[in-house]
Amino acid sequence: MYDVVIVGAGPTGLWLAGELRLGGASVVVLETRRERDANSKALTIHPRTIEVLDCRGVAEPFLAEGVRIPNGHFGGLPDRMDFSVLDTPYPFTLALPQARTEELLEERALALGAVVRRGCQVTGLTGSGVRLADEVVAARYVVGCDGTRSTVREAAGIDFPGTDATTWGWLGDVVLDDPPGFANITGPEGGLMVVPLPGGLHRIVGGAPTTGRGELTLDELRVTVRAIAGTDFGMRDPKWLSRFGNATRQASTYRSGNVLLAGDAAHMHFPAGGVGMNVGIQDAHNLGWKLAAVVTGRADEALLDTYHAERHPVGADLLRHTRAQTALMTAYSPEGQALRAVVSGLIASAPDMSKVLAERLSGLDVAYATGRRVPDQRLSGGDTLFTRLRGGGHVETGAGLVRPDGHLA
Repeated sequence: MYDVVIVGAGPTGLWLAGELRLGGASVVVLETRRERDANSKALTIHPRTIEVLDCRGVAEPFLAEGVRIPNGHFGGLPDRMDFSVLDTPYPFTLALPQARTEELLEERALALGAVVRRGCQVTGLTGSGVRLADEVVAARYVVGCDGTRSTVREAAGIDFPGTDATTWGWLGDVVLDDPPGFANITGPEGGLMVVPLPGGLHRIVGGAPTTGRGELTLDELRVTVRAIAGTDFGMRDPKWLSRFGNATRQASTYRSGNVLLAGDAAHMHFPAGGVGMNVGIQDAHNLGWKLAAVVTGRADEALLDTYHAERHPVGADLLRHTRAQTALMTAYSPEGQALRAVVSGLIASAPDMSKVLAERLSGLDVAYATGRRVPDQRLSGGDTLFTRLRGGGHVETGAGLVRPDGHLA
């Protein structure tokens, strides 16, 4: 019997597996897909997530391979938030395909001793683990990191209230013969952003008043992009075309007995600002040290209740902000365009407002009842807080005791 079975080998499940192993728990990750999905839904790694990686000594490959972006958008507005004012060693986002992020996180989990099994479709829960088609995988705890259609969440009977999709966006990972570099273009015909990707590709992502719901074609994408930007940038050779909606839901509880939820299994939303994967990894960062402490006997089971208490409000705030950004992104009417212009101007002219939005988007402003996240700092022994946290334990600082997840204890 394992201490923990994780269902889902996405970024959230893989980071959680590494955290559990760092804390001494035995863990197996079960993934339905036999091969990693080559199409990367997530692209953006935010400053707080880079800090999390640094606190475990694995940030360097991400920093080496990711494209650094020194600012961020709110609701696709043309005036962007300046990340250079943020209190972090990493005042930028990284553009890195999710497939590569998963590969790096899986390498870490395996190196720490986690077991990853692919081609394993979980069909339900048992009293002591999960059920596959032809076997039961026994474990003391089950964590659902299996996405918005989570089998674990449904089997545990956890409600997932919210709203269905009312608007749709699209994305295309394509080759551009005349790329604009980073671009953010909006108007009454819709809005789009262009982001360079490794390997000579660009991602074009956006929305338009006439966006449909069926399978996206390259011809449709060309027509839509031309209507918004006046050009299709020489678009060709699509690697991936996709649509997505603004259905917004959150699990009523992140824990039901020995079943817990993290990442998209706990919250779904429009992918505004590229924050979803980051919040999922940070869910896992909060849960991992706690669950490991419980299963190894270092903490009482009541510690697990703090996971819901701390992370559910973060998820609720995520939903509020993505809904607000969606409203701005889809404000195609003259009145909506005027609203966008006013808010965008405030971001440009009110530094305090821009900073507050940047802190929220980047995940640096998260605070629990025990305290806020503690910035990196030089400690009395000569090393830094982030370096000291790499062992996965509590760290004493001048500001007080810091938990393994970087927040004041």
